[in-house]
Amino acid sequence: MTESEAALTDDKCWKKNTALFLAGQGLSFFGSMLVSYAIMWHVTLQTQSGSVMTLFTIAAVLPMFFISPFGGVWADRYNRKLLINISDSVIALVTLFMALLLLSGVEHIGLLFVCATVRGFGQGVQMPAVNALIPQIVPENNLTRINGINNSIQSLCTLASPMLAGAILNAAPIEIILFIDVITAMVGVGILFFLVKVPNLVKREKTNATPANYFQEMKEGLAYIQQRPFIKRLMIFMAIFSVMMAPGALLTPLQVTRDFGMEIWRLTALEIVFSVGMMLGGILIGIWGGFKNRVYSMSAATLLFGIEAIGLGLLENFWLYLGCMSVLGLTVPLFNTPMMAIFQSKVDADYMGRVFSVMSMISSVMMPLGMLVFGPLGDLIAIDWLLIGTGVVTFLMGPLLAGNKSLREAGQT
Repeated sequence: MTESEAALTDDKCWKKNTALFLAGQGLSFFGSMLVSYAIMWHVTLQTQSGSVMTLFTIAAVLPMFFISPFGGVWADRYNRKLLINISDSVIALVTLFMALLLLSGVEHIGLLFVCATVRGFGQGVQMPAVNALIPQIVPENNLTRINGINNSIQSLCTLASPMLAGAILNAAPIEIILFIDVITAMVGVGILFFLVKVPNLVKREKTNATPANYFQEMKEGLAYIQQRPFIKRLMIFMAIFSVMMAPGALLTPLQVTRDFGMEIWRLTALEIVFSVGMMLGGILIGIWGGFKNRVYSMSAATLLFGIEAIGLGLLENFWLYLGCMSVLGLTVPLFNTPMMAIFQSKVDADYMGRVFSVMSMISSVMMPLGMLVFGPLGDLIAIDWLLIGTGVVTFLMGPLLAGNKSLREAGQT
């Protein structure tokens, strides 16, 4: 047994290994969130254009969608630890280049679009590799807890990064935040490269790495999903859940301005309580671990999300509304964390990257697709009714999820 393989079986070693991995990736994620907010706000202030912001969102999201299938193949074909570090390093180098250009006086808005596009490509490669690497260093019976802790770290970063980004932008130019991201990325790369031990995977033999084989391996990954009903059904449930989440996650700021008032503090409070709820949900599932059958945890979260969405449509007191929103945020990791653990524990290691790449594609596209439907509807009917309607649908999904035999079998730890 190698030193890295022993690290997975020894209780103290795998915990230290995992803590280092989560710390490094959390630090890198925090820097990335800082830059995302800083660039978005900079573009908003410089252009004051909704059309430009739409184009900027497309430039940031579409690359991730298109590169994810290739990222999944690479995560199954190559060393995942190295893949994460390469993508993180490329993002850091591009960010450094942008910072130096801005520092030298070059301030064309197109440069920020290029930066957002390259970062999108890098994240599309990095995310499947990160999700596929976790089960290499974490024992199967601890996957739910570790994913819960990881969700809490990301929620904390999501909560703190806009506050810090706003404070820095008020006191210093945007390139300072870009330099911070470069530093956090390099520290994250160093921790993963030098300190985290990742056991080697025994993989099937690969033929010559030609472009044609990439598409063949993508087809093999899709065929793998098609042949396993629990993966296919779980992804369908995830897609529907993401669409039903759209009004609660994206239309509630507009609902607040219409129903309670246009004060900025109300919108700030809304974002804070949702992020705090997500952080607490991650801590809860990290400590508790969920029900013995992970599908039951997902089903309970679905029921709770439906109830809370209905509550958001019915409540007329703003403080009760905020409380309801915090519980809504809490349910998101209660759904996502057990689902991630099912994939990490039940999918063959040789196909892990490709399965997670499909998940990344679904998660990146389904909520925007939901907004294409619910956004225009929100201008025609009250958002309250959209929340009540999607809440009822989500609530009814809970029993369907728990009642599916193939999913219950996959969810058993």
